[in-house]
Amino acid sequence: MTTLPTETVAPVVPATEPPPAPRPAKKPRLVGTTAWYVTALFVCAVMVVPLLWMITIGLKSRTAVFDIPPKLLPTEWTWSNFVNGPEAIHFPRLLLNSTIITALSVVGGVMTAMMAGYALARLRFPGRKVWFYLFVGSMLLPGVVGLIPLFQLYKSIGWYDTWLPLIVPAFLGGNPLFIFLARQYFLAIPYSIDEAAKIDGAGHFRIFTQVMLPLTRPAWITMSILAFQASWNDFLNPLVYLYSSEKWPLSVGMASFISAFAGQTPDWSYYMATNLLYMLPPLIVFFAAQRYFIQGLGALGSTNQK
Repeated sequence: MTTLPTETVAPVVPATEPPPAPRPAKKPRLVGTTAWYVTALFVCAVMVVPLLWMITIGLKSRTAVFDIPPKLLPTEWTWSNFVNGPEAIHFPRLLLNSTIITALSVVGGVMTAMMAGYALARLRFPGRKVWFYLFVGSMLLPGVVGLIPLFQLYKSIGWYDTWLPLIVPAFLGGNPLFIFLARQYFLAIPYSIDEAAKIDGAGHFRIFTQVMLPLTRPAWITMSILAFQASWNDFLNPLVYLYSSEKWPLSVGMASFISAFAGQTPDWSYYMATNLLYMLPPLIVFFAAQRYFIQGLGALGSTNQK
């Protein structure tokens, strides 16, 4: 009986694992994080220190404002500045004027911008791109270009020394930036939503009011914040079109607060205290709706051009 030769099997040698890669040094990352926080603190200080200094001056007496060296905190807190300062310029009346002008400007500007943006984005009509390019191109022109022609126009039709030049233009197109923002938001909404609403028998007005406006809430809230700040802080237009002091908004009234003391040193403590009250409404509006404001601006880069 013959035996077959047996084959010798070489032992399996386990593969050696590669040596672990060296861990990156944490020092560059730590340096970068530290530099980022230092830069952020510096930028915050540049923004916050003037506001804190304004609060400090508003709480000082008239003589303590000019102390050398200046003191960050007042030695005597003069809370009466927040009462005497507004009384010097008839603050309640000017506040009411600013509130009426700003509220109507915001409603008109946002409403017309949303309607124009809806038409440019969702309706098919000849020349819609041309109209859009005209709106965007008008953003390149500074506002002072049409100041004199508009002044002559409003004066010829009897609108001088009235609030109409400050309110009516908002209802006739609003801000081109708002139209651009509204169009970008409407373009990001699928057209299938319009088609589903039309199958249910809805027209364009119902689609716009009941479907599109809820979906574009961040957009028109962002426009409302921007329109509020623009109208509240507008100084040039009220100064040009309003002559009677009882019709002035707060922006012009604050300037007259300093000019009323011509020939003597202005009472900076009164002015700063009143200016803090003047700044409160825009700050409250912004912080109350800042979530929608950030969403509205952040969505601009995610819209599809059609």
